[in-house]
Amino acid sequence: MFCDSKPLTLFCFPCAGASATTYIRWRKRLPDWINVEPVELPGRGSRITERLIDDYETLVDRLSDELSGALPANYAFFGHSMGALLAYGCAHRLRDRRERSARALLLACCAAPTRRNEERLARLQTDDALLEELKKMNGTPVDVFEHPELLRMTLDLLGADVRICASFRPFDRAPLDVGLHVFGGLDDEIEEERLAAWSIETSAAATLEMFDGGHFFIRDRESDFLAKLRNLLRGFAPFAERESRRAFS
Repeated sequence: MFCDSKPLTLFCFPCAGASATTYIRWRKRLPDWINVEPVELPGRGSRITERLIDDYETLVDRLSDELSGALPANYAFFGHSMGALLAYGCAHRLRDRRERSARALLLACCAAPTRRNEERLARLQTDDALLEELKKMNGTPVDVFEHPELLRMTLDLLGADVRICASFRPFDRAPLDVGLHVFGGLDDEIEEERLAAWSIETSAAATLEMFDGGHFFIRDRESDFLAKLRNLLRGFAPFAERESRRAFS
């Protein structure tokens, strides 16, 4: 059961190769009216003993099962890269189940379903290709590359996540009726036009904002990004700033 004691719960879905710990620090950096709820995926972090799931529909079904029936009255989804696809899928699945909708869908560094680069995913089928990808994206701690066992675990996890992304297929469903806010890095290989194409996935308002930095600008430009996130979410939590007792830093 998820905490429902704050005006807004923000469910955060991790990128490929990552775990829920990515978002733990946000609990201290966002105001106390936001309940940051990192979503842990099977086979990593606190769920390390569970079998990895490497199929998109299967994973979305599992996550939706876990969310269904326990959703707070007021919540939003955030997803980074692969996490954006998972947040998007869960939003559709929960709508199919007639669960309460998210107040907003916030997606970073993920091409729209109609503008995905399938050829790139097809190339990431070997350890060498995955290792090169890790180094290129510059989001993996240097220590990982210096410890063979840790690197092996990282490559196995990333390989499973690449298969998740490769198994995704665009939905033949009506657009979501939820505000959709997309973010990108100016130096990321996902071009602005591929991010802007998310706008057709909702019948509500859609926005796009670009930040300095690459694929991991949410980490490298964390203060700027979280300030934007706070301002967007404030509209869904009445009297939020007045109730907040912790200064945003």
